[in-house]
Amino acid sequence: MKNLLLFCALLLSFPIFALDSEDIILDKLNDALKNKQHYVELKEERILNFKRIKSESLTPEQEYSYNKTLYLEYQKFNSDSAIRYVKKNIKIGEELQDKNLLNLAQLELVTLYSSSGKYRESEAILKSINKNKLALSLLPNYYIAYREFFEHYAANSYNDEYRQQIGKYRDSLLLVLKPNTLDYKITKLTQDLFHKKYINTQKKLENLLKTTTEDNPQYAIITYLLGKINEATHNLELRKKYYALSATADLKNANKDNASLQELASVFYEIGDVDMAYKLTQSAIEDALYCNVQFRTLLMSEVYSIINTVYLEKEAKRKTELQFYLMCISLLSVFLIVAIIYVYKQMKKVSRIRGELYETSQKLAELNKDITQTNEQLKETNSQLSESNHVKEEYIAHFFSLCSTYINKLENYRIILNKKATAKQFDEIYKILKSTTLVDNELEELYKNFDIIFLNLYPTFVKDFNTLLIPEEQIVLKQGELLNTELRIFALIRLGITDSVKIAAFLRYSLSTIYNYRTRARNKAAVSRNDFEEMVAKIGSMALKS
Repeated sequence: MKNLLLFCALLLSFPIFALDSEDIILDKLNDALKNKQHYVELKEERILNFKRIKSESLTPEQEYSYNKTLYLEYQKFNSDSAIRYVKKNIKIGEELQDKNLLNLAQLELVTLYSSSGKYRESEAILKSINKNKLALSLLPNYYIAYREFFEHYAANSYNDEYRQQIGKYRDSLLLVLKPNTLDYKITKLTQDLFHKKYINTQKKLENLLKTTTEDNPQYAIITYLLGKINEATHNLELRKKYYALSATADLKNANKDNASLQELASVFYEIGDVDMAYKLTQSAIEDALYCNVQFRTLLMSEVYSIINTVYLEKEAKRKTELQFYLMCISLLSVFLIVAIIYVYKQMKKVSRIRGELYETSQKLAELNKDITQTNEQLKETNSQLSESNHVKEEYIAHFFSLCSTYINKLENYRIILNKKATAKQFDEIYKILKSTTLVDNELEELYKNFDIIFLNLYPTFVKDFNTLLIPEEQIVLKQGELLNTELRIFALIRLGITDSVKIAAFLRYSLSTIYNYRTRARNKAAVSRNDFEEMVAKIGSMALKS
């Protein structure tokens, strides 16, 4: 049961995959059509680069080989240029009195002439060549030239005799081609197609396609033949797919002598996509004219006239529909304008009333806002006054105590110095005055008193300060410490002393040290760096309020 469900799911999903595949193929075709001129430019650039490497000291044989390469480049691209280089080779063959070179160039010229409509000239050259005296290596060229001559000539006439001649020379060609070559395989499968062996031929062509890359010129021929098979078997989807693959390959290879675009145009015309059919037909005719392939132009003329007529009718219908829609839109626009004017007047009245109500509500809102702000300010002021009074009371009490302590210490210091002076112990006096121990002790005592007073005011300061820092950077005090230097800096900030100069003077550090401490603390903050010191200044406020 589970296997059956899986099979059904795969069966249902197959059309989706097939559709995706078809969409990808058509996307590639459209992309190739869009970049058609780019592929032509690449081809022209490749030919130009080859021409640049020509040496002035070529032997006639090397010159022949050079011309042959350019002929092959131009063969399916620009027949006039191809003819020019083949004629040069004919001249070289005559000068060298080399029959093989001469016959090869003449057979190449035959195909070029017949494709460009020069049938009489083409036939004259063929009749001038004695098959019995041809080298065995040239027999494939001979049969190809005859086969293509009749293929091109058959474009002007549907006479079955020409079809038979094409088949005859194709059969002869198979006898002289090497069986393991791609040319032989394609020619053999074309023969099978001619004899309507569709199923077997399709399988062999599909296998051949798997081993042929898209940049291989034969790829377009194989896919074209697959399109022909599916045309004969009335499989529209596969016919469209293979013609599209063939046309894409021809476009990318800048092959102007191609049949796939024409066949694909007919497919799109059959399925009702006149726009695409017209686009492909235009491209095919452009290619045929560019390459001067007259037989393609003749084959396209009938199809083009039909598609063009339907396309123009469709365009005329579109224009008529557009005019009708424009008229409807114009009438609707008039009614819409009238409705807008009426609605605008009504909205203006409503807007005036709303404006008056809004102004009143705004005034009330502003009054409420002012009252709320005043209350908040009073609360804040009261809180600050309460805190300030508390701080003042605490510090005044400690201030008087410290003053009394320091007066007693100064008196003791005076008595000690007086005794030393009376005893004329000037070295001792100098030693006492030079020592900083007293000052250091007093500073330590001062900071200790500051820590005690401050923590008495804000007992949770250290804990609250740490909550503002990221966990791994929180301060851990040493045993016996109440506050350290960093905490004292921010304790002073909590008391309202934010000036770094005053903080540096009190703690007896340089101004840059204080800046560094403050910057480092902001960098370790778990809250916003900009709000860090402002939040420090609010530590303990709630405790004081309560």
